[in-house]
Amino acid sequence: MSTALILIDIQNDYFPNGKMELKNPEKAAERAGEILEWFRKKNHHIFHIQHVSNRVGASFFLPNTEGVKIHQSVLPLEQESIIIKHTPNSFFMTELESKLRENGVTKLVICGMMTHMCIDGTVRAAKELGFECTLIEDACTTKDLFYQDRLVSADQVHFAFVSALSGTYANVVSTENFLL
Repeated sequence: MSTALILIDIQNDYFPNGKMELKNPEKAAERAGEILEWFRKKNHHIFHIQHVSNRVGASFFLPNTEGVKIHQSVLPLEQESIIIKHTPNSFFMTELESKLRENGVTKLVICGMMTHMCIDGTVRAAKELGFECTLIEDACTTKDLFYQDRLVSADQVHFAFVSALSGTYANVVSTENFLL
């Protein structure tokens, strides 16, 4: 059994001055960087997921922009895979599943951005495909949402989605607990 790290959409548009700034992206990216370094030291498989928008009217992750680039805090090394996706689910119409299967990967450690979209979609898809998932909750972040003229804070959004994934879809842990 092999384990792989899946770093989802840690891209410039989610950071200050980006086109879709999230809550505390630097903190989540720092935690993701700690997990990334652990995986590099162990020589485990690492997959960077990069969202490139191909949707008409999209306002962020646009091709050939600074915002679409992977953030400097988790830049891929030459031997690390980059999987391009166009939807929240990192498996949908990508080569992620085939690359994982080729490498005998059965367990995934997942972190990145946004908790309520790409993290949720990818974790649920991974579980349905038979992968055992660990979600590093403090290496993820999201943004405030509005529903029926009500503000739902980023913290509420994040913890609602993390709690929904916990148990059935993933083992949810902090960076500190994962690195123990």
